[in-house]
Amino acid sequence: MVCFFVSDLHGHESRWEKLFAKIERVVPDAVFLGGDLFPDLISLASGKETSKDDFILTGFSRLKVQLKNRYPRVFLILGNEDGAPREPQVQQAESEGLLEYLHNKKTDFGPYSIFGYSFVPPTPYQLKDWERYDVSRYIDPGCISPEEGMRSSPVPLHKIRYETIQKDLESLAGGRDVSNAIFLFHSPPYQTNLDRAALDGKMIDHVPLDVHIGSIAIKRFIEKRQPLLTLHGHVHETVSITGSWKDKIGKTNLFSAAHNGPELALVRFDPGDLSKAERELL
Repeated sequence: MVCFFVSDLHGHESRWEKLFAKIERVVPDAVFLGGDLFPDLISLASGKETSKDDFILTGFSRLKVQLKNRYPRVFLILGNEDGAPREPQVQQAESEGLLEYLHNKKTDFGPYSIFGYSFVPPTPYQLKDWERYDVSRYIDPGCISPEEGMRSSPVPLHKIRYETIQKDLESLAGGRDVSNAIFLFHSPPYQTNLDRAALDGKMIDHVPLDVHIGSIAIKRFIEKRQPLLTLHGHVHETVSITGSWKDKIGKTNLFSAAHNGPELALVRFDPGDLSKAERELL
């Protein structure tokens, strides 16, 4: 089985073109898209990036016509910079059979269960559509709380204040056996090779910033439930700092497709033999 995983393309046409060309050439069984895929919402509001949105979804439509019954399963979640206004576009593409929108959902893929989850812990950015408190209402210095940032549509205050990533994951997985499951996250887990930010020596109000910005809840979930594989993005510079795009927590393999260069970072893996997974820059 051949699977592709990419994340954090941020609407760059060159990256999407490389991905479409690779899909057409290799014809994988599945493509996992890990969020922050589209241009930012400021560009969307200005009307300048509509053509890029069309380019992305038209690309999948073209591949579906070309590949016919060989067209891969495409699993997608949004990231914190995509914003909730992207959901109608993605849902329309799902209705056309181009992809499967997996935020807070589960589906089956052969012998594997696939779960998706978009939320990340609080960041310094204003847009909070896909941000949640992690395990409590604590936020790191320099970050903006989910209660103070901006949202594209109203959310009840009690939901913002009391819902957490930790509670969401407990509900999403339930009592299922996830030992043969793949989780598609946008956030990486805390204190791993995949969540290292370039915050060395930086302080706010004389408080040093934590250089690890991943989710404690996601790390605890992996430690406790031990899924087969988790896929992550969000922290662009982590691989250039740690030197590794993968990690392991117990029996669970962790892969990142985040990248801080102009190339497309593509992770290729077979869920039946994760030891042979590869990451290439295109």
